Amino acid sequence: MLQYALLFLVIAIVAGVLGFGGVAGAASGIAQILFFLFLAFLVVSLIIGLFRRAS
Repeated sequence: MLQYALLFLVIAIVAGVLGFGGVAGAASGIAQILFFLFLAFLVVSLIIGLFRRAS
């Protein structure tokens, strides 16, 4: 799932180099949102895994 965040990051970098500022800004914003969303999913799954092992 983190591949989507990396894909949007690459799109943002390429668009920024080519001079498409609006596209670069939108793609980097989407990449940031996806990264933090997936990071939250990782933390939740680790916590659930710890509780399952404890019981």
